[in-house]
Amino acid sequence: MDLRNRRRLQLLLIVAIFAASMILAAVMMLSGWSPSTHSYGDRIQPERNLAPVPVQRADGQPFAFADHDLAWTLVALPGPDCAVNCLRQLDLVHRVQITLDKQADKLRLVYLGAPPQGAAAEGFDKVWTLASTSSQALEDLRAKAPDSVSAVLVTPSGKAMLVYPAGFEPTRMRGDLTKAVKVAL
Repeated sequence: MDLRNRRRLQLLLIVAIFAASMILAAVMMLSGWSPSTHSYGDRIQPERNLAPVPVQRADGQPFAFADHDLAWTLVALPGPDCAVNCLRQLDLVHRVQITLDKQADKLRLVYLGAPPQGAAAEGFDKVWTLASTSSQALEDLRAKAPDSVSAVLVTPSGKAMLVYPAGFEPTRMRGDLTKAVKVAL
């Protein structure tokens, strides 16, 4: 084989390698394959648009899920009688928010339900935004057992994306929250 033919063959081999990878990527995309995201929370399919849902804070002011400051919202959905266990879990969620360090302000904590009562709930409203709604948009995701809580992660545009069912581990949710607030930068 002469030098000219050898170089043509090398060029064709290089082009074939690049073309094969592009064809493989196209086939995988068209077949519906997507890389796994490894989220701790369960994906809500389809995502729910909460932007039009009427929510009122405890001070009477409206609350909007869509946030132009690019802040994500973690909505706590308590079951009946949020008491010691529920409040302990919500305190752990707040501690996870603190570990986000400089990005902690890119995550809003909203408690959607009847405010917790008792000595254990003192100061709770300084950390969590207490709110209520007449909408049933999230009721199927709300914790059902007494003294339990579930949570929903809402994008800055107001779409409910991930749900953390009752019994979730707040420390394991940290990875999802870290990814979310980095996206918001």
